[in-house]
Amino acid sequence: MTLEFYGHPFSSYCMKALIALYENDIAFEWRMLSPDHPENGAKMAAMWPIQRFPLIIDGGRQVMEATSIIEYLAAYHPGPVKLIPADPKAAVEVRMMDRIFDNYVMTPQGKCVFDFIRKPENRDAQGVADAKAMLETIYAWLDTKMAGHDWAVGDDFTLADCAAGPSLFYADWTHAIPEKFTTLIAYRKRLLARPSFARAIDEARPYRPFFPLGAPDRD
Repeated sequence: MTLEFYGHPFSSYCMKALIALYENDIAFEWRMLSPDHPENGAKMAAMWPIQRFPLIIDGGRQVMEATSIIEYLAAYHPGPVKLIPADPKAAVEVRMMDRIFDNYVMTPQGKCVFDFIRKPENRDAQGVADAKAMLETIYAWLDTKMAGHDWAVGDDFTLADCAAGPSLFYADWTHAIPEKFTTLIAYRKRLLARPSFARAIDEARPYRPFFPLGAPDRD
């Protein structure tokens, strides 16, 4: 049976999973979660009451969370692009970097965005300041960490890069990567040029007006 993918193209974590699907040309059917398709939202809520996406259905099995989806695809729908290294020691590094991009890039950038859509009286100025400080810190760390290789962990595109793509894509919109971090900026450009991620970006392009902070006229 064809995989079913519940999500939205503009979601960062959906992009993360989509990159993995596109890297290995894995067929799936979209189950768009939007006001235009309430039936999909109702089905997802019945399966997963937390209602966070993406979620995939593969036969009778459902898998939530982008990282777990990519791990599942590697195990059950392997392709030529090995997003999880066979070497367990290399896999540890890949999984570590996956968590770093999610926790210390995506999470603080999300804090800034979600705070902006609150009513002014409910905004958390200190929390946003802390989130931006974390972004500055992780940008500096990544700029050093990325030196000397093309992708997040060595010279092969992996799960870590699936996480890095949407994380750095939106983080740079939210709190721009300083020009001095040339290594990190170059890495972000390589990610945007990767065909799998470029496809995900293009599919999300019609929804850019939804970005609360205002999508920049680039990328």
